Amino acid sequence: MPTLEFKGKSLVYAHHLSVSSRTLEVDARKSTPPPPREKPSLDDNLVIHGDNLQALKALLPRYANKVHCIYIDPPYNTGKGDWIYGGNANNPLMQEWLKGKSPVDGEDLERHDKWLCMMWPRLHLMKELLADDGAIFISLNDTEIHHLRTVVSEIFGEENFVANIAWWSKYTLSNDASNVSYQHENILFYSKNLKSFQIGLLPRTEEMDVAYKNPDNDTRGP
Repeated sequence: MPTLEFKGKSLVYAHHLSVSSRTLEVDARKSTPPPPREKPSLDDNLVIHGDNLQALKALLPRYANKVHCIYIDPPYNTGKGDWIYGGNANNPLMQEWLKGKSPVDGEDLERHDKWLCMMWPRLHLMKELLADDGAIFISLNDTEIHHLRTVVSEIFGEENFVANIAWWSKYTLSNDASNVSYQHENILFYSKNLKSFQIGLLPRTEEMDVAYKNPDNDTRGP
């Protein structure tokens, strides 16, 4: 299977293993425990405030191999300085490379490498969180979708690719595009283990059946 080489990959290849473990702590002032309990608990729905890489690591002791669906909306890396590398790089070479280079913008010729270095350890931790029949959905535009699909295939396995969904994100016509006016974005869709994964089908309804006709009276029905 083809793999993608990018600057810094060797330095972040096992970074997800060295991320320091954190303990999730309940902030009672920001919590609303469901009745009949009076005190909030980590068993409730969670909103985690903190670095997302450390948050993923903090979730592992309780939720490893238990999460059925992950949806993420990472920075699109459009070159407009819309993100800052926050990988908590603990390697001196990485620190030197990243020093004074944030936010990442279009003038940074290594912005694709940095984006992939940011995504690599997070994808590894999310894979560990997913249940065997779980799936991950990643929103992106066309800037990094070709890079990301190669990297996710390397981490999750090419055989677990399900679809690249074209999401119709813009319904109005515009004439201000410099080249092509894009009206879609992408949702990259991978399973943890395609053999265990099943799509939940919608039940048939009368409203759906109206769309089907049987003009030749086929005995099998509409």
